Amino acid sequence: MKFEELPLANPLQRAVRAVGYETPTPIQERSIPSLLEGKDLLGIAQTGTGKTAAFALPILQRLLDSGKFRSPKTCRALILLPTRELAIQVEDCFKQYAQFTAISTTCIFGGVGDAPQKRNLIRGVDVLVATPGRLLDLIGQKAVSLKKLEFFVLDEADRMLDMGFIHDIRKVVAMLPQNRQNLFFSATMPDEILKLASTILRPNPVQVEVAPQSTPIERIRQELYRIDKRRKGALLKELLAEHPEMKKVLVFCRTKHGADKIVRVLEKAGIKCAAIHGNKSQNRRQEALGNFKCEQIRVLVATDIAARGIDVDDVSHVFNYDLPNEHETFVHRIGRTARAGKEGVAISFCSPDEESDLRGIEKLTRVKIPEGDKSIYDKLPPPQKETAESMMRNSRGRMSREEAQARAAETREKHSHHGNRDNRRNNENRENSRANMNVENAQAHQNAAPVRQNQPKQENGERRHHRRNRPGSRARRRMREAQSQG
Repeated sequence: MKFEELPLANPLQRAVRAVGYETPTPIQERSIPSLLEGKDLLGIAQTGTGKTAAFALPILQRLLDSGKFRSPKTCRALILLPTRELAIQVEDCFKQYAQFTAISTTCIFGGVGDAPQKRNLIRGVDVLVATPGRLLDLIGQKAVSLKKLEFFVLDEADRMLDMGFIHDIRKVVAMLPQNRQNLFFSATMPDEILKLASTILRPNPVQVEVAPQSTPIERIRQELYRIDKRRKGALLKELLAEHPEMKKVLVFCRTKHGADKIVRVLEKAGIKCAAIHGNKSQNRRQEALGNFKCEQIRVLVATDIAARGIDVDDVSHVFNYDLPNEHETFVHRIGRTARAGKEGVAISFCSPDEESDLRGIEKLTRVKIPEGDKSIYDKLPPPQKETAESMMRNSRGRMSREEAQARAAETREKHSHHGNRDNRRNNENRENSRANMNVENAQAHQNAAPVRQNQPKQENGERRHHRRNRPGSRARRRMREAQSQG
């Protein structure tokens, strides 16, 4: 099937040709006809499958067919997304597809001022792309209403739940009119996602699944390096130095602080890089993402906010600097490479405390990740000794306080024999040194006393002797010299 065969209006066909689409992806081919008929859809699709066009094109077609006009402070279609980056990307797609129509699109999200977003909503919009928090905020300010909504899309539903948006989603759904078309997309479909879908979708929705759940793309070549946490930075730096073909690299880590630390390590090595995470302002995040897309920087370090929705072409390598706690997230991370039919490489670092995560990922994906070239370990600094305290910090909350205390006590007991012997020896040496010093001081004072009495009085204007040149000090030196000669 070709896009030309789909029942889309001429303006949309022109837009499809302008963006270079010729053949629909599987999810597009299976979703667009059903959505054009007004049916609800439950889609199970991974990132990079073309699902944005799968729901955007039929929504635009139905908006054109309805002949209705938008009202002030309302929207006709709502696309709800978990992150700012994904919202901006989806808005760009809608604008591309609607470029030859009069359909208006706007995007609202947190982290920036709301005044420009309110101005865009005054006259009303056809398509509103939003994140849950900012949407509820503007609804509370009566800047937008959902009473005349015709289409509702919940994208990345599993990620919404992971980020704690379930209560916000329920608030939004409660405000929607009953007569609407619903589209529900998720990369995975556990029981809690199915329960949420049942509260949004009408009975008997069309279900489209384009790939087995959480199965990594076969074109991705994977490698694994077992390394302690303290040497991960050195390993990443060495791999980037040895492989100049790594021109566009995404590095995923678990924490915002860790992302900034990786950037500092790479910048010291002369590698152009930037970090993107929740503590960065929206302008800084967009700047880093733009520089990465146009290859002004080689490495983009990100937390999991970038695991989904960031559409960057030609990402050659993805590094899992830290393995994710949620095994499904691993699939979305490595899905940033090998897009549009190209090949890619995913390299994972696994520290001893992440072995359980590795086993869970391999069980979920049904893939045994092969280990990389072990000769690179010889080029790294030797591993540092792990203490009980450092192991507790690196356990990421898996170790209880009682277990940590028991392990610390075991470590202390293990080294107590040598430690007590060394302490006794050190204490004895200190006591002997103090006794010898007291004897020497007493003898020095006895010998130095008559010398001080025979010293002439200091005349006016004469400078006082420095301490080391005073008679008492000379006397002590003479006494020590005499003892050594004797």
